Amino acid sequence: MSLNDPLANALSLILIDEKSGRNESRIKPSSKIIRKVLEVMKNNNYVGDFEEIKDGRGNMIKLNLLGNINKCGVIKPRYSVKNDEFEKFEERYLLARDMGVLIVSTPSGIIVHHEAKKKNIGGKLLAYCY
Repeated sequence: MSLNDPLANALSLILIDEKSGRNESRIKPSSKIIRKVLEVMKNNNYVGDFEEIKDGRGNMIKLNLLGNINKCGVIKPRYSVKNDEFEKFEERYLLARDMGVLIVSTPSGIIVHHEAKKKNIGGKLLAYCY
């Protein structure tokens, strides 16, 4: 596993653990973006609680899985998206309308695309999950 994109590695590891029926995933290394994305996924009931274990070399996140993820992954390249362009990316990355979330980095933090639409702001697409 290459460490060029820690967020992609984290999401693929979560997906592998989810598919193999595990109820816990250990993500290494930890980063602020990974923690924020996990927080958004937790708020939308895709994953359970998580804690960061400090080990002095990259740290590790211990994540409880709920079995609610069918697919998740990063969006590459990280497209810039305006507040009225979310429909196009929803069609591309999500299964159906109102099913799943796009995770977006905006000036007001990392949030799901529904909130970005409500707040009328755009940002950069980071990941999707359904």
